Amino acid sequence: MQTKPQIDYDEDVLVLEETIEMRDLIVYNDDVNTFEHVTRTLIDVCGHEPEQAEQCTLLIHYKGQCTVKHGGFDELAGMCTAIHDRGISADVL
Repeated sequence: MQTKPQIDYDEDVLVLEETIEMRDLIVYNDDVNTFEHVTRTLIDVCGHEPEQAEQCTLLIHYKGQCTVKHGGFDELAGMCTAIHDRGISADVL
């Protein structure tokens, strides 16, 4: 009968973690843009589903602002610029 030796491996693994400070993309209400325009912008720019975009648009209208996206600054800055390009007020905070 032949047996195989049992070998234990002990490995040290170095895990690199990058921490990303999470930010909010906030869209503000105004008296210029229509519900349809804001809703379409949230769908096109932020990737919202139509229902989510409509809910955010209602919050923007009635509360004055709404956090429409969470993420890293680099990701949200491009979205914020695209929202500005469509004439809608927004900030990354």
